[in-house]
Amino acid sequence: MSDLKELSELAWKGLLDTKFEHHPVHTFYEGSTEIKPNILGMKGIGGFFAVDTGDGLVMIDAGSQLDIETGYEEIKKWRPNDHLKAAIFTHHHVDHVFAIQKFDEECESKKLPLPKVYSHNLTPEHFDRYILTNGWNTAINRRQFAIDVDKFNWPTEYRYPDETYSKETSFKQGKLTFNLHHARGETDDHTWVHIPEEKIIAPGDLFIWAVPNGGNPQKVQRYISDWAEALDEMIALEPEILLPGHGFPIYGKERIKEALSTTSMFLKTIETQTVQLMNKGKRLNEIIHTVKIPDELIKLPWLRPVYDDPEFLIRMIWRRYGGWWDGEYDRLLPAKRNEESKVWIELVGGVEILIDKALEMSSQGKDKIAAHLIETAFYADEANEHVHKARKIIYANFSIKQDSSMARNILNHASLASTQNKRDLAEKN
Repeated sequence: MSDLKELSELAWKGLLDTKFEHHPVHTFYEGSTEIKPNILGMKGIGGFFAVDTGDGLVMIDAGSQLDIETGYEEIKKWRPNDHLKAAIFTHHHVDHVFAIQKFDEECESKKLPLPKVYSHNLTPEHFDRYILTNGWNTAINRRQFAIDVDKFNWPTEYRYPDETYSKETSFKQGKLTFNLHHARGETDDHTWVHIPEEKIIAPGDLFIWAVPNGGNPQKVQRYISDWAEALDEMIALEPEILLPGHGFPIYGKERIKEALSTTSMFLKTIETQTVQLMNKGKRLNEIIHTVKIPDELIKLPWLRPVYDDPEFLIRMIWRRYGGWWDGEYDRLLPAKRNEESKVWIELVGGVEILIDKALEMSSQGKDKIAAHLIETAFYADEANEHVHKARKIIYANFSIKQDSSMARNILNHASLASTQNKRDLAEKN
């Protein structure tokens, strides 16, 4: 099934497997769905939408590089004689900014004005950052999405916006108004869109049919409390259709209010608890194992931890308010891992003893302890084939137990690396 409206109803009732088959990020759907007569929705990695304004089309988000051809074909099939007049990038992430390419080419070939791209004024800086840190972004996304392809490279060319704004702006196209609101959330350049005539909210990645992606362990700073505030602002507008950054549209004022308010509540409880513990001078490790997420929230179909992990959000809050030091005194000025590990190996009586203990912990389901032990063994003897054999097993066992695909993929990446006697497949010499 690829009809986003039908999937929406099933998802709302909790009848879809959003961990695997209908994952809001990893699952692609063929074709497109008419959300309503003048709005077309498509779902690749992210969702993106075309709006018929009565005087040309406006695209809300623009898909990934994988959507360039299919997005153009679906929209032209839907409105063959209409041109794209504008596009809105809700933020700079690469699953939201690429499918405008064929429309630019069409306008150039027909000597028409290019579509005007709107974004927040920080978006160009992030494109510049992606170019500067291309190798880093290639590496971290290989881990996050389990891409074991040496030729994979992060993009270095981007469609920069034509018009940017700071706090709020709006533009008219045809019979519709597009109100753009800035919010810090998954990014600091996030835009959410309100179309008052249609009673539509497009929150971008501020709503993704999963635990909000606010803790991604390899990415730049994210903003949990600001995120919740933005969701509360959307509720006040009483929208009747929500077009999310990932997942499925939501129909009906009450459903949208419930989805946004519970997501806001989820974010607020994590930040409130974390900051309260920080204000008591607690260290990060203690905070991570003290903060509690209410079961009634984490069990909601749109708040399942299938992409990001709530524990990662705690770490992001710590980084925002507390800096990089985790409060462990021995980690302020740490020794080299291999030097530290060799001392531990000497104390326990040899690397084979540690390997056996790590495997024992893994077999008992004590995956976190097993991972600590096997990494110590690895750093003490990086070329040891027994270490890598055990490491492969331990991280594979740890990986399959994760609800979060982000954690699952990163841990599996470590397991796959040990099949090649490496620490990490994304590292380059």
